[in-house]
Amino acid sequence: MTSPASPLTGLHDSHMHTPLCQHAVGHPREYAQAALDAGLSGVTFTDHIPMPAWYDAPWRMRRDQLAEYVDMVREAQAEFAGRLEIGLGLEADFHPGTERYVEEVLAAHPWDYVIGSVHYLGAWGFDNPEYVDEYERRDLGSLYRHYYALIEGAARSGLFDSVGHLDLPKKFGHRDPDGAAALRVLDSIAALGLSLDYNTAGERKTVAEAYPSPGLLDAAAERGIPLVLGSDAHRPSEVGHHFSAAAERILLAGGRLVTYAGRVRRG
Repeated sequence: MTSPASPLTGLHDSHMHTPLCQHAVGHPREYAQAALDAGLSGVTFTDHIPMPAWYDAPWRMRRDQLAEYVDMVREAQAEFAGRLEIGLGLEADFHPGTERYVEEVLAAHPWDYVIGSVHYLGAWGFDNPEYVDEYERRDLGSLYRHYYALIEGAARSGLFDSVGHLDLPKKFGHRDPDGAAALRVLDSIAALGLSLDYNTAGERKTVAEAYPSPGLLDAAAERGIPLVLGSDAHRPSEVGHHFSAAAERILLAGGRLVTYAGRVRRG
């Protein structure tokens, strides 16, 4: 008698971190085991890319740790071979002026998937809870226009396979008062053939909503933009977080779920 398939069978978690980023816990094998236990078919590790020493140093691996990161993921691939598909990826930052550095890192290893994310507006790490009070000093309309201009730059850079957590500034409940800039950037993402990170981490934050929002999910689906499921797990217990509901939501919106291998989109 065969056991019933998990509701997560066929799904991949394509946004996951490791302790090398300095704000996650658990060895890659623990994340892989959590994925296997949940019934997922695959995972891709996308830890925070090394950046120049002056940029965001406490929240990412150092350049001299990149080979260690690759080795850790390769070890997990060997250990779970035949049981779980495991990809090697990065969550890369788009910060104007650092593109050449990012290019160097991306050329160093054969990645499966690269997410392009924006975490800073100038010097302000806007998704860092330590600095959330800065929102009270900002005009939200201007903030979102600035943010989506950077997302547009990320999309046009040619460096990335997908755009990470599209509406991230809402993390602490500060929602976009307009929405027009988000729709314009979705037009660009569609025209450029990129995918979108469907990131369930937002459901664990103050906003209690995935990135992108339901309205932006509908708009992405209307434009034919593929979605890549990711939990943004920083601990094994977060792997596959709310994936069954997320997959259903995407399909109801008319969206298409995809994965990546060798930086080639599948699905």
